[in-house]
Amino acid sequence: MVNPKHGLVLGATALALTTVAVTGAGLLPKSQAFISNNSPKELVDEVWQIINRQYVDATFNQVDWRAIRNDYLNRDYSTKEEAYKAIQEMLEPLEDPYTRFMDPEEFKSMQIDTSGELTGVGIQIAKDEESDRLIVISPIEDSPAFEAGILAKDIITEIDGRDTEGMDVNDAVKLIRGEEGTRVVLTIRRGDENIDYPIVRARIEIHPVRARVEPSNLGKIGYIRLNQFSANAASEMREAIQTFEEQDVVGYILDLRSNPGGLLNSSIDIARMWLDEGLIVSTVSRTGEVDRKKAAARALTDRPLVILVDGGSASASEILSGALQDNNRAVLVGTKTFGKGLVQAVRSLSDDSGLAVTIAKYLTPSGRDINKEGISPDILFELTEEQRKELQRDRAKIGTLDDPQFVKALEILNREIVSQQAVGVERSAQ
Repeated sequence: MVNPKHGLVLGATALALTTVAVTGAGLLPKSQAFISNNSPKELVDEVWQIINRQYVDATFNQVDWRAIRNDYLNRDYSTKEEAYKAIQEMLEPLEDPYTRFMDPEEFKSMQIDTSGELTGVGIQIAKDEESDRLIVISPIEDSPAFEAGILAKDIITEIDGRDTEGMDVNDAVKLIRGEEGTRVVLTIRRGDENIDYPIVRARIEIHPVRARVEPSNLGKIGYIRLNQFSANAASEMREAIQTFEEQDVVGYILDLRSNPGGLLNSSIDIARMWLDEGLIVSTVSRTGEVDRKKAAARALTDRPLVILVDGGSASASEILSGALQDNNRAVLVGTKTFGKGLVQAVRSLSDDSGLAVTIAKYLTPSGRDINKEGISPDILFELTEEQRKELQRDRAKIGTLDDPQFVKALEILNREIVSQQAVGVERSAQ
């Protein structure tokens, strides 16, 4: 069991490849359930109790939640599998793709250490409410899905020929995952086109931070690409910034494109590396209680910063970019972010199954609720379809002068550097 604060994840998506930490269940006393211990019916009530106490929407999507309890506890369950099916049905009226039940096998898969290697195709998926199919949050860089050309916002219409309409996200994960070296065919709808993508499952090593120096006419630029807010992302980010400061870089480009998010505390820790003061994020529970996270006067640098974002920048990426944008600490360049502003807690249940439950939403420092809305960049700069495909064909071009969005970010950063230097000259002259 890990520290509960690390159990908070932002818009947890399904687990063709998602890694999160797990917290304790925080249940009501079992004596209140009036059900025999270790029975399938007790598990149903265990889930009901968690939702009843912690779900973000006190109206339960305008559903009579107590009536649902009476309905499902008046049924007979001869096996755990029958209880599992009942729990999934019980959660459906909430119409929340991020609140979901996981049987022991699925839950065990979810507890993979975020610092290790993972087996899969390398995508995070969720339910697309409009199409009732599956939507790709983001492909993980260097994964088989990324190499195959899967893009954020792609709709998965078939998995190995099986129609995904109405398919449960966990059922989709079971179909997509498999042994290393085996193949799965994802049929993708992109615009009006349907494309088959044969993908070979593989072991995937996740490197959350990649950093290098980009020379410019004004001096060295520190380029940092953050792929995921995993458990070690903050420490790797700190190391990268400190190294660049020792090299006297004149500014930074932080690349959050296609970063699907991860741990809440990781995004807060990283925001504090760039901010000396100001609010970072507020989380709002169903009771209206607000937990405010602020900068801690421990910024590692005050040099100009440009952040690259796109439609695959989600959850924790949006907390970080929103905090730095609202505090006028960074200029955002790219396209609108994904729009996932919900926080989940992942709970272990009595039979080693698990429950991800939406417990809060988050707001940016200015009070923006970006769920389903996303964050608009300060400078809108889109890639053409051909440019996107070219960067996926040759990943070495990402974050280089062959990457048009990077070139735009570099242009904006140079302006910010010149402006900051001019202010410094003016102050020294006074």
